[in-house]
Amino acid sequence: MTLNSNEIAALAARLDDAQTGVHDTLSLADDNAVDIDDAYRIQEALVARRLGRGERIVGVKLGFTSKAKMAQMGVSDVIVGRLTDAMQVEDGADVDLHRLIHPKIEPEVAYRIACDVDLDDPDADIVACVDAVAPAMEIIDSRYRDFRFTYTDVVADNTSAAAYVIGPWAGLRDVADLEVRMTVGETTVTGSTAAIFDDPVNALHALLDMCRRRRIPLGAGDVVLAGAATAAAPLTAGAARCEIAGLGAVTVKGIA
Repeated sequence: MTLNSNEIAALAARLDDAQTGVHDTLSLADDNAVDIDDAYRIQEALVARRLGRGERIVGVKLGFTSKAKMAQMGVSDVIVGRLTDAMQVEDGADVDLHRLIHPKIEPEVAYRIACDVDLDDPDADIVACVDAVAPAMEIIDSRYRDFRFTYTDVVADNTSAAAYVIGPWAGLRDVADLEVRMTVGETTVTGSTAAIFDDPVNALHALLDMCRRRRIPLGAGDVVLAGAATAAAPLTAGAARCEIAGLGAVTVKGIA
């Protein structure tokens, strides 16, 4: 049964209050029947609350771009969340950990869109609309207690989006199988960009398909976070650095 507009607004407010008040909340699925269409409606209402506070949308992020993660969650589609300017962190800058509930950080590949993508053009080539690629890290911060959530919970929570940092942009190039190394305090994780849908460019095609289905616009200047190249690591006080071989490095510093 589809949730009504009042129920959608109430669940979006619940998630927004958790984020702004820096406290967790129980899974929405505990007392609501939320299907995937409702989840995206909640996400839209949640993002609208942020826009109402003066934030602006600057891009999108992909989740479940790992085949292993898809299998774990029992899904066959990527998920899409929205990025706002308030989530941007400059390369090398500080992140106040007191503003986050239980943050984790993961290495990503970022793309920059140079022209508007016509979602209604069946021949639209999203790759042709991309002019740059960069190393990046995303800070995720699920608002759910004890990390207990469903697939639709994640979508409703704007795919756990909290913050992101992007390193130097480079001209568009093949980043299909590059070594990735991320160090967070004493923790080091390694992997490959191949973990992102076998090739991060495949994530762009999956993004276009989802944006068509969910009517999420893709415009000139938008940033796309293509998905995580390794498992996420807890973000603690101190430096976090991601290096992608042949592409570059990006850093951020957690402040407790």
